[in-house]
Amino acid sequence: MALDPIQIGVFFGLTALIGLLTWWQCSGGRARGSAIEENSAHDYFLAGNGLPWFFVAGSITLTNLSTDQLVGMNGNQMLLLAWWELAAVAGLFILAFVFIPVYYRNNCTTTTELLERRYNNPHIRALISIIFMLGSALIFLPAALYGGSLFMKTMFNTDVPLMLIALFFAVVGAAYAILGGLRAVAVSDTFSGIGLLSLALVVVYLALKAVDFDIVTGVPVERLSMVGGPDSPIPWPTLLTGMILIQVYYWSTNQTITQRAMAAPSIREAQKGIMAAAAIRLLIVPVIVVVPGVVAFKLYGDINDAAFGTLVGDILPPYLSGAFAAMMAAAVLTTFNSLLNSVAALYVVDIHQRYINPDVNVPRVSTIFSLVMTVAALALVPVYQNAESLINLLQELYGLGSMPVLSAFALALLFNNVDYRAAMAGVVFGVGLYALYTFWLNDAGIITMHYIHFMAVTFFSTVAFALGVNRIVFGKSASLRLGESRVAPTPAE
Repeated sequence: MALDPIQIGVFFGLTALIGLLTWWQCSGGRARGSAIEENSAHDYFLAGNGLPWFFVAGSITLTNLSTDQLVGMNGNQMLLLAWWELAAVAGLFILAFVFIPVYYRNNCTTTTELLERRYNNPHIRALISIIFMLGSALIFLPAALYGGSLFMKTMFNTDVPLMLIALFFAVVGAAYAILGGLRAVAVSDTFSGIGLLSLALVVVYLALKAVDFDIVTGVPVERLSMVGGPDSPIPWPTLLTGMILIQVYYWSTNQTITQRAMAAPSIREAQKGIMAAAAIRLLIVPVIVVVPGVVAFKLYGDINDAAFGTLVGDILPPYLSGAFAAMMAAAVLTTFNSLLNSVAALYVVDIHQRYINPDVNVPRVSTIFSLVMTVAALALVPVYQNAESLINLLQELYGLGSMPVLSAFALALLFNNVDYRAAMAGVVFGVGLYALYTFWLNDAGIITMHYIHFMAVTFFSTVAFALGVNRIVFGKSASLRLGESRVAPTPAE
Protein backbone atom coordinates (compact mmCIF):
# COMPACT_ATOMS: atom_id res chain seq x y z
CA MET A 1 0.00 0.00 0.00
CA ALA A 2 1.31 3.49 -0.85
CA LEU A 3 2.24 5.66 2.12
CA ASP A 4 0.06 8.70 2.83
CA PRO A 5 2.17 11.83 2.13
CA ILE A 6 0.43 13.75 4.95
CA GLN A 7 1.29 11.02 7.47
CA ILE A 8 4.88 10.87 6.30
CA GLY A 9 5.29 14.65 6.26
CA VAL A 10 3.93 15.09 9.79
CA PHE A 11 5.97 12.11 11.00
CA PHE A 12 9.32 13.41 9.76
CA GLY A 13 8.47 17.02 10.63
CA LEU A 14 7.75 16.26 14.28
CA THR A 15 10.70 13.88 14.52
CA ALA A 16 12.98 16.68 13.29
CA LEU A 17 11.33 19.18 15.67
CA ILE A 18 12.04 16.98 18.70
CA GLY A 19 15.66 16.69 17.60
CA LEU A 20 15.91 20.47 17.16
CA LEU A 21 14.33 21.19 20.56
CA THR A 22 16.67 18.69 22.19
CA TRP A 23 19.72 20.28 20.56
CA TRP A 24 18.54 23.75 21.60
CA GLN A 25 17.98 22.74 25.22
CA CYS A 26 21.26 20.82 25.52
CA SER A 27 23.41 23.46 23.81
CA GLY A 28 21.71 26.14 25.92
CA GLY A 29 22.51 24.19 29.08
CA ARG A 30 26.18 24.07 28.16
CA ALA A 31 26.19 27.74 27.27
CA ARG A 32 24.82 28.58 30.71
CA GLY A 33 27.84 26.94 32.24
CA SER A 34 26.82 23.44 33.19
CA ALA A 35 30.32 22.16 32.60
CA ILE A 36 30.78 18.43 32.15
CA GLU A 37 34.17 16.80 32.17
CA GLU A 38 34.01 14.67 29.03
CA ASN A 39 36.44 11.98 30.24
CA SER A 40 34.96 11.67 33.74
CA ALA A 41 32.75 8.58 33.74
CA HIS A 42 30.58 9.99 36.53
CA ASP A 43 29.95 13.26 34.67
CA TYR A 44 29.70 11.65 31.23
CA PHE A 45 27.08 9.06 32.21
CA LEU A 46 25.19 11.17 34.78
CA ALA A 47 25.03 14.42 32.78
CA GLY A 48 27.16 16.23 35.36
CA ASN A 49 24.35 15.72 37.93
CA GLY A 50 22.47 18.52 36.22
CA LEU A 51 19.05 17.05 35.41
CA PRO A 52 16.15 18.97 37.05
CA TRP A 53 13.22 16.97 38.41
CA PHE A 54 10.98 17.41 35.35
CA PHE A 55 13.61 15.91 33.04
CA VAL A 56 14.11 13.06 35.53
CA ALA A 57 10.36 12.41 35.48
CA GLY A 58 10.12 12.65 31.70
CA SER A 59 13.08 10.39 31.10
CA ILE A 60 11.97 7.72 33.58
CA THR A 61 8.47 7.73 32.07
CA LEU A 62 9.46 7.45 28.43
CA THR A 63 12.43 5.12 28.98
CA ASN A 64 9.94 2.60 30.33
CA LEU A 65 6.93 3.53 28.18
CA SER A 66 7.66 2.24 24.72
CA THR A 67 6.26 -0.19 22.21
CA ASP A 68 6.72 -3.18 24.51
CA GLN A 69 4.07 -1.53 26.72
CA LEU A 70 1.82 0.15 24.14
CA VAL A 71 2.08 -2.64 21.57
CA GLY A 72 2.68 -5.59 23.89
CA MET A 73 0.17 -4.84 26.62
CA ASN A 74 -2.55 -3.73 24.22
CA GLY A 75 -1.69 -6.87 22.26
CA ASN A 76 -3.08 -8.98 25.13
CA GLN A 77 -6.39 -7.17 24.54
CA MET A 78 -7.52 -7.33 28.18
CA LEU A 79 -7.71 -4.88 31.10
CA LEU A 80 -5.78 -7.20 33.41
CA LEU A 81 -2.39 -6.10 32.06
CA ALA A 82 -2.86 -2.72 33.79
CA TRP A 83 -1.56 -4.39 36.96
CA TRP A 84 1.99 -4.12 35.61
CA GLU A 85 1.66 -0.34 35.61
CA LEU A 86 -0.26 -0.05 38.88
CA ALA A 87 2.29 -2.20 40.69
CA ALA A 88 5.06 -0.04 39.24
CA VAL A 89 3.93 2.83 41.47
CA ALA A 90 5.04 0.84 44.52
CA GLY A 91 8.38 0.17 42.84
CA LEU A 92 8.91 3.89 42.22
CA PHE A 93 8.17 4.72 45.88
CA ILE A 94 10.78 2.17 46.97
CA LEU A 95 13.29 3.69 44.55
CA ALA A 96 12.63 7.21 45.85
CA PHE A 97 12.75 6.57 49.57
CA VAL A 98 14.91 3.45 50.00
CA PHE A 99 17.46 3.17 47.19
CA ILE A 100 18.07 6.72 45.94
CA PRO A 101 19.32 8.02 49.32
CA VAL A 102 21.79 5.12 49.47
CA TYR A 103 23.03 5.66 45.90
CA TYR A 104 23.54 9.38 46.47
CA ARG A 105 25.19 8.93 49.84
CA ASN A 106 27.74 6.62 48.23
CA ASN A 107 28.23 8.79 45.10
CA CYS A 108 27.44 5.88 42.79
CA THR A 109 27.78 6.13 39.01
CA THR A 110 26.22 2.69 38.49
CA THR A 111 23.86 0.73 40.72
CA THR A 112 26.39 -2.08 40.83
CA GLU A 113 28.94 0.25 42.47
CA LEU A 114 26.87 -0.12 45.64
CA LEU A 115 27.56 -3.87 45.60
CA GLU A 116 31.30 -3.33 45.45
CA ARG A 117 31.14 -0.98 48.42
CA ARG A 118 29.03 -3.34 50.48
CA TYR A 119 30.89 -6.57 49.69
CA ASN A 120 34.30 -4.87 49.56
CA ASN A 121 35.10 -6.62 46.27
CA PRO A 122 34.83 -5.58 42.60
CA HIS A 123 34.15 -9.03 41.17
CA ILE A 124 30.50 -9.28 42.21
CA ARG A 125 29.98 -5.83 40.74
CA ALA A 126 31.39 -7.08 37.44
CA LEU A 127 29.23 -10.23 37.50
CA ILE A 128 26.00 -8.28 38.01
CA SER A 129 27.01 -5.81 35.28
CA ILE A 130 27.57 -8.66 32.84
CA ILE A 131 24.08 -10.02 33.63
CA PHE A 132 22.59 -6.56 33.03
CA MET A 133 24.48 -6.24 29.74
CA LEU A 134 23.46 -9.69 28.52
CA GLY A 135 19.84 -8.96 29.38
CA SER A 136 19.95 -5.76 27.33
CA ALA A 137 21.76 -7.35 24.39
CA LEU A 138 19.66 -10.52 24.20
CA ILE A 139 16.24 -9.29 25.38
CA PHE A 140 15.51 -5.59 25.75
CA LEU A 141 17.38 -3.91 22.89
CA PRO A 142 16.12 -6.28 20.15
CA ALA A 143 12.61 -6.27 21.67
CA ALA A 144 12.50 -2.46 21.54
CA LEU A 145 13.51 -2.49 17.87
CA TYR A 146 11.03 -5.22 17.00
CA GLY A 147 8.07 -3.68 18.86
CA GLY A 148 8.63 -0.25 17.32
CA SER A 149 9.08 -1.64 13.83
CA LEU A 150 5.95 -3.77 14.10
CA PHE A 151 3.89 -0.76 15.21
CA MET A 152 5.10 1.37 12.29
CA LYS A 153 4.50 -1.41 9.80
CA THR A 154 0.94 -2.10 10.98
CA MET A 155 -0.06 1.54 11.54
CA PHE A 156 1.14 2.71 8.12
CA ASN A 157 -0.03 -0.59 6.56
CA THR A 158 3.13 -0.66 4.50
CA ASP A 159 5.12 -3.36 2.73
CA VAL A 160 8.44 -1.88 3.88
CA PRO A 161 10.45 -4.78 5.38
CA LEU A 162 10.35 -4.85 9.17
CA MET A 163 14.16 -5.16 9.36
CA LEU A 164 14.58 -1.95 7.35
CA ILE A 165 12.43 -0.07 9.88
CA ALA A 166 14.41 -1.64 12.71
CA LEU A 167 17.64 -0.48 11.06
CA PHE A 168 16.33 3.10 11.01
CA PHE A 169 15.52 2.97 14.74
CA ALA A 170 18.90 1.41 15.55
CA VAL A 171 20.94 4.00 13.64
CA VAL A 172 19.06 7.05 14.96
CA GLY A 173 18.85 5.68 18.51
CA ALA A 174 22.57 4.91 18.60
CA ALA A 175 23.33 8.41 17.30
CA TYR A 176 21.37 9.99 20.18
CA ALA A 177 23.13 7.86 22.78
CA ILE A 178 26.61 8.30 21.33
CA LEU A 179 26.55 11.96 20.28
CA GLY A 180 24.23 13.45 22.88
CA GLY A 181 24.83 11.43 26.04
CA LEU A 182 22.40 11.13 28.93
CA ARG A 183 21.33 14.79 28.91
CA ALA A 184 20.20 14.62 25.27
CA VAL A 185 18.40 11.35 25.98
CA ALA A 186 16.60 12.79 29.02
CA VAL A 187 15.60 16.02 27.26
CA SER A 188 14.29 14.24 24.16
CA ASP A 189 12.46 11.80 26.46
CA THR A 190 10.63 14.66 28.13
CA PHE A 191 9.61 16.48 24.94
CA SER A 192 8.53 13.21 23.35
CA GLY A 193 6.75 12.08 26.50
CA ILE A 194 4.51 15.13 26.58
CA GLY A 195 3.45 14.51 22.99
CA LEU A 196 3.09 10.74 23.37
CA LEU A 197 0.97 10.83 26.52
CA SER A 198 -1.26 13.55 25.11
CA LEU A 199 -1.86 11.75 21.82
CA ALA A 200 -2.26 8.39 23.55
CA LEU A 201 -5.15 9.86 25.54
CA VAL A 202 -6.63 11.11 22.27
CA VAL A 203 -6.34 7.55 20.92
CA VAL A 204 -8.19 6.24 23.99
CA TYR A 205 -10.99 8.78 23.50
CA LEU A 206 -11.37 8.13 19.77
CA ALA A 207 -11.19 4.36 20.32
CA LEU A 208 -14.00 4.53 22.87
CA LYS A 209 -15.97 6.81 20.54
CA ALA A 210 -15.59 4.25 17.73
CA VAL A 211 -17.52 1.71 19.85
CA ASP A 212 -19.99 4.27 21.26
CA PHE A 213 -18.15 4.18 24.61
CA ASP A 214 -19.26 0.59 25.13
CA ILE A 215 -16.41 -1.87 25.59
CA VAL A 216 -18.55 -4.36 27.52
CA THR A 217 -21.04 -5.63 24.97
CA GLY A 218 -19.64 -8.49 22.94
CA VAL A 219 -16.36 -8.69 24.88
CA PRO A 220 -15.75 -11.82 27.01
CA VAL A 221 -15.85 -11.09 30.74
CA GLU A 222 -12.32 -12.41 31.28
CA ARG A 223 -10.99 -9.63 29.07
CA LEU A 224 -12.64 -7.01 31.28
CA SER A 225 -11.85 -8.47 34.69
CA MET A 226 -9.04 -7.14 36.89
CA VAL A 227 -8.98 -10.41 38.84
CA GLY A 228 -6.88 -12.84 36.84
CA GLY A 229 -7.73 -16.51 36.79
CA PRO A 230 -5.19 -19.38 36.94
CA ASP A 231 -4.69 -19.41 33.16
CA SER A 232 -4.50 -15.64 32.69
CA PRO A 233 -1.26 -13.66 32.10
CA ILE A 234 -1.45 -12.36 35.70
CA PRO A 235 -3.25 -14.73 38.11
CA TRP A 236 -4.33 -12.58 41.07
CA PRO A 237 -2.19 -14.43 43.70
CA THR A 238 0.97 -13.41 41.79
CA LEU A 239 0.31 -9.82 42.93
CA LEU A 240 1.25 -11.05 46.41
CA THR A 241 4.36 -13.02 45.42
CA GLY A 242 6.68 -12.22 42.53
CA MET A 243 5.02 -9.05 41.22
CA ILE A 244 6.38 -6.70 43.88
CA LEU A 245 9.85 -8.28 43.62
CA ILE A 246 9.85 -7.63 39.87
CA GLN A 247 8.98 -3.98 40.50
CA VAL A 248 11.72 -3.53 43.10
CA TYR A 249 14.28 -5.01 40.72
CA TYR A 250 13.18 -2.99 37.70
CA TRP A 251 12.75 0.42 39.30
CA SER A 252 15.41 0.30 42.02
CA THR A 253 18.37 -1.74 40.77
CA ASN A 254 18.08 -1.55 36.97
CA GLN A 255 20.75 0.85 35.70
CA THR A 256 18.60 2.04 32.78
CA ILE A 257 15.99 3.51 35.14
CA THR A 258 18.03 4.54 38.17
CA GLN A 259 20.64 6.33 36.04
CA ARG A 260 18.07 9.06 35.34
CA ALA A 261 17.33 9.63 39.02
CA MET A 262 21.04 9.49 39.93
CA ALA A 263 21.70 12.32 37.46
CA ALA A 264 19.70 14.88 39.47
CA PRO A 265 21.65 17.49 41.49
CA SER A 266 20.30 16.28 44.86
CA ILE A 267 18.31 13.53 46.56
CA ARG A 268 15.32 15.84 46.94
CA GLU A 269 15.34 16.78 43.24
CA ALA A 270 15.59 13.11 42.29
CA GLN A 271 12.70 12.21 44.59
CA LYS A 272 10.52 14.96 43.09
CA GLY A 273 11.15 13.56 39.62
CA ILE A 274 10.42 9.99 40.71
CA MET A 275 7.17 11.02 42.41
CA ALA A 276 6.07 12.89 39.29
CA ALA A 277 6.81 9.75 37.24
CA ALA A 278 4.78 7.70 39.76
CA ALA A 279 1.80 10.05 39.38
CA ILE A 280 1.93 9.67 35.59
CA ARG A 281 2.21 5.91 35.99
CA LEU A 282 -0.85 5.83 38.24
CA LEU A 283 -3.17 8.27 36.48
CA ILE A 284 -2.40 7.99 32.76
CA VAL A 285 -0.37 4.95 31.77
CA PRO A 286 -2.74 2.12 32.84
CA VAL A 287 -5.52 3.51 30.63
CA ILE A 288 -3.45 3.92 27.49
CA VAL A 289 -1.88 0.45 27.65
CA VAL A 290 -5.08 -1.59 27.94
CA VAL A 291 -8.22 0.26 26.74
CA PRO A 292 -7.19 0.47 23.03
CA GLY A 293 -6.45 -3.26 23.06
CA VAL A 294 -9.89 -4.15 24.36
CA VAL A 295 -11.51 -1.86 21.79
CA ALA A 296 -9.41 -3.52 19.08
CA PHE A 297 -10.69 -6.92 20.22
CA LYS A 298 -14.28 -5.69 19.85
CA LEU A 299 -13.58 -4.28 16.37
CA TYR A 300 -11.21 -6.88 14.88
CA GLY A 301 -11.18 -9.90 17.17
CA ASP A 302 -8.04 -11.46 18.62
CA ILE A 303 -5.16 -10.00 16.57
CA ASN A 304 -2.49 -9.98 19.32
CA ASP A 305 0.41 -7.53 18.94
CA ALA A 306 -1.00 -6.01 15.75
CA ALA A 307 -3.97 -4.59 17.73
CA PHE A 308 -2.57 -1.19 18.69
CA GLY A 309 -1.05 -0.24 15.35
CA THR A 310 -4.11 -1.39 13.42
CA LEU A 311 -6.48 0.58 15.66
CA VAL A 312 -4.41 3.77 15.56
CA GLY A 313 -4.14 3.57 11.77
CA ASP A 314 -7.93 3.23 11.46
CA ILE A 315 -9.27 5.78 13.96
CA LEU A 316 -6.82 8.68 13.59
CA PRO A 317 -6.94 11.11 10.65
CA PRO A 318 -3.69 11.19 8.62
CA TYR A 319 -2.27 14.31 10.27
CA LEU A 320 -2.85 12.88 13.77
CA SER A 321 -1.66 9.38 12.91
CA GLY A 322 1.53 10.87 11.51
CA ALA A 323 1.99 12.86 14.71
CA PHE A 324 1.33 9.80 16.86
CA ALA A 325 3.75 7.74 14.79
CA ALA A 326 6.40 10.41 15.41
CA MET A 327 5.80 10.21 19.17
CA MET A 328 5.89 6.41 19.07
CA ALA A 329 9.11 6.55 17.10
CA ALA A 330 10.50 8.89 19.75
CA ALA A 331 9.45 6.41 22.46
CA VAL A 332 11.24 3.59 20.66
CA LEU A 333 14.34 5.72 20.14
CA THR A 334 14.49 6.87 23.74
CA THR A 335 14.04 3.37 25.11
CA PHE A 336 16.73 2.10 22.76
CA ASN A 337 19.21 4.89 23.39
CA SER A 338 18.55 4.80 27.16
CA LEU A 339 19.40 1.10 27.20
CA LEU A 340 22.53 1.75 25.14
CA ASN A 341 23.64 4.57 27.42
CA SER A 342 23.16 2.52 30.56
CA VAL A 343 24.92 -0.63 29.34
CA ALA A 344 27.79 1.51 28.04
CA ALA A 345 28.07 3.01 31.54
CA LEU A 346 28.17 -0.47 33.08
CA TYR A 347 30.82 -1.67 30.65
CA VAL A 348 33.08 1.38 30.87
CA VAL A 349 32.90 1.87 34.64
CA ASP A 350 32.51 -1.68 35.93
CA ILE A 351 34.51 -3.70 33.39
CA HIS A 352 36.88 -1.62 31.26
CA GLN A 353 38.17 0.78 33.90
CA ARG A 354 38.51 -1.99 36.46
CA TYR A 355 40.03 -4.81 34.42
CA ILE A 356 41.44 -3.35 31.19
CA ASN A 357 42.49 0.30 31.43
CA PRO A 358 41.75 2.63 34.38
CA ASP A 359 42.68 5.67 32.25
CA VAL A 360 40.13 4.82 29.55
CA ASN A 361 38.98 7.37 26.99
CA VAL A 362 35.36 7.29 28.18
CA PRO A 363 33.58 8.72 25.08
CA ARG A 364 35.59 6.58 22.66
CA VAL A 365 35.14 3.25 24.44
CA SER A 366 31.47 4.04 25.14
CA THR A 367 30.94 4.67 21.42
CA ILE A 368 32.59 1.41 20.34
CA PHE A 369 30.65 -0.64 22.88
CA SER A 370 27.36 1.03 21.91
CA LEU A 371 27.94 0.17 18.24
CA VAL A 372 28.65 -3.47 19.09
CA MET A 373 25.44 -3.70 21.14
CA THR A 374 23.46 -2.07 18.33
CA VAL A 375 24.63 -4.63 15.77
CA ALA A 376 23.85 -7.50 18.18
CA ALA A 377 20.35 -6.14 18.83
CA LEU A 378 19.59 -5.88 15.11
CA ALA A 379 20.74 -9.45 14.55
CA LEU A 380 18.27 -10.72 17.17
CA VAL A 381 15.17 -8.84 15.95
CA PRO A 382 13.96 -11.83 13.82
CA VAL A 383 13.82 -14.00 16.96
CA TYR A 384 11.05 -11.82 18.40
CA GLN A 385 8.95 -12.03 15.24
CA ASN A 386 8.00 -15.58 16.27
CA ALA A 387 6.71 -14.60 19.71
CA GLU A 388 2.97 -15.06 20.31
CA SER A 389 2.95 -12.12 22.77
CA LEU A 390 5.82 -9.65 23.04
CA ILE A 391 5.09 -8.43 26.56
CA ASN A 392 4.49 -11.90 28.02
CA LEU A 393 7.71 -13.19 26.49
CA LEU A 394 9.69 -10.26 27.89
CA GLN A 395 8.26 -10.63 31.39
CA GLU A 396 8.91 -14.38 31.40
CA LEU A 397 12.53 -14.00 30.29
CA TYR A 398 12.98 -11.29 32.91
CA GLY A 399 13.42 -13.82 35.70
CA LEU A 400 16.66 -15.18 34.28
CA GLY A 401 18.54 -12.17 35.59
CA SER A 402 16.15 -10.12 37.70
CA MET A 403 15.67 -12.34 40.74
CA PRO A 404 19.31 -13.46 41.04
CA VAL A 405 20.43 -9.82 40.74
CA LEU A 406 17.85 -8.66 43.28
CA SER A 407 19.10 -11.32 45.70
CA ALA A 408 22.61 -9.82 45.57
CA PHE A 409 21.21 -6.37 46.44
CA ALA A 410 19.00 -7.82 49.20
CA LEU A 411 21.96 -9.61 50.79
CA ALA A 412 24.05 -6.46 50.54
CA LEU A 413 21.49 -4.16 52.12
CA LEU A 414 19.88 -6.46 54.68
CA PHE A 415 22.79 -8.53 56.02
CA ASN A 416 26.25 -8.08 57.51
CA ASN A 417 29.14 -10.51 57.17
CA VAL A 418 28.20 -12.02 53.79
CA ASP A 419 31.19 -13.12 51.71
CA TYR A 420 31.13 -11.81 48.16
CA ARG A 421 31.82 -15.33 46.87
CA ALA A 422 28.68 -16.61 48.59
CA ALA A 423 26.62 -13.86 46.96
CA MET A 424 28.15 -14.65 43.56
CA ALA A 425 27.44 -18.35 44.04
CA GLY A 426 23.85 -17.43 44.84
CA VAL A 427 23.52 -15.39 41.65
CA VAL A 428 24.82 -18.26 39.51
CA PHE A 429 22.50 -20.68 41.33
CA GLY A 430 19.51 -18.38 40.76
CA VAL A 431 20.18 -17.99 37.03
CA GLY A 432 20.50 -21.74 36.68
CA LEU A 433 17.36 -22.45 38.71
CA TYR A 434 15.16 -20.09 36.69
CA ALA A 435 16.67 -21.30 33.39
CA LEU A 436 15.91 -24.90 34.41
CA TYR A 437 12.30 -23.94 35.11
CA THR A 438 11.88 -21.87 31.92
CA PHE A 439 13.50 -24.16 29.39
CA TRP A 440 12.71 -27.62 30.80
CA LEU A 441 10.62 -28.07 33.96
CA ASN A 442 7.76 -25.82 32.86
CA ASP A 443 7.69 -27.00 29.24
CA ALA A 444 7.79 -30.65 30.34
CA GLY A 445 4.91 -30.12 32.79
CA ILE A 446 7.06 -31.09 35.77
CA ILE A 447 6.51 -27.70 37.42
CA THR A 448 3.43 -25.87 36.17
CA MET A 449 3.69 -22.92 38.54
CA HIS A 450 3.15 -19.50 36.93
CA TYR A 451 6.43 -17.79 36.10
CA ILE A 452 5.69 -14.81 38.40
CA HIS A 453 5.26 -17.22 41.32
CA PHE A 454 8.47 -18.97 40.33
CA MET A 455 10.30 -15.63 40.33
CA ALA A 456 9.50 -15.38 44.04
CA VAL A 457 10.66 -18.98 44.51
CA THR A 458 13.89 -18.13 42.67
CA PHE A 459 14.52 -15.03 44.78
CA PHE A 460 14.05 -16.64 48.18
CA SER A 461 15.85 -19.84 47.13
CA THR A 462 18.79 -17.78 45.90
CA VAL A 463 19.02 -15.80 49.13
CA ALA A 464 18.81 -19.00 51.18
CA PHE A 465 21.41 -20.72 49.01
CA ALA A 466 23.85 -17.81 49.35
CA LEU A 467 23.42 -17.66 53.13
CA GLY A 468 23.97 -21.42 53.29
CA VAL A 469 27.17 -21.21 51.23
CA ASN A 470 28.28 -18.27 53.36
CA ARG A 471 27.92 -20.36 56.54
CA ILE A 472 28.97 -23.82 55.37
CA VAL A 473 31.69 -23.05 52.84
CA PHE A 474 33.14 -19.80 54.15
CA GLY A 475 32.35 -20.20 57.84
CA LYS A 476 30.64 -16.83 58.21
CA SER A 477 27.40 -16.18 60.07
CA ALA A 478 25.33 -13.42 58.47
CA SER A 479 23.40 -11.05 60.70
CA LEU A 480 20.58 -8.67 59.88
CA ARG A 481 21.60 -5.02 59.50
CA LEU A 482 18.89 -3.72 61.80
CA GLY A 483 18.91 0.03 62.19
CA GLU A 484 21.95 0.57 59.97
CA SER A 485 21.79 3.16 57.19
CA ARG A 486 25.28 3.52 55.81
CA VAL A 487 27.11 1.28 53.38
CA ALA A 488 30.68 0.31 54.06
CA PRO A 489 33.16 2.13 51.81
CA THR A 490 35.31 0.31 49.32
CA PRO A 491 38.77 -0.29 50.79
CA ALA A 492 41.60 1.66 49.28
CA GLU A 493 43.44 -0.22 46.59
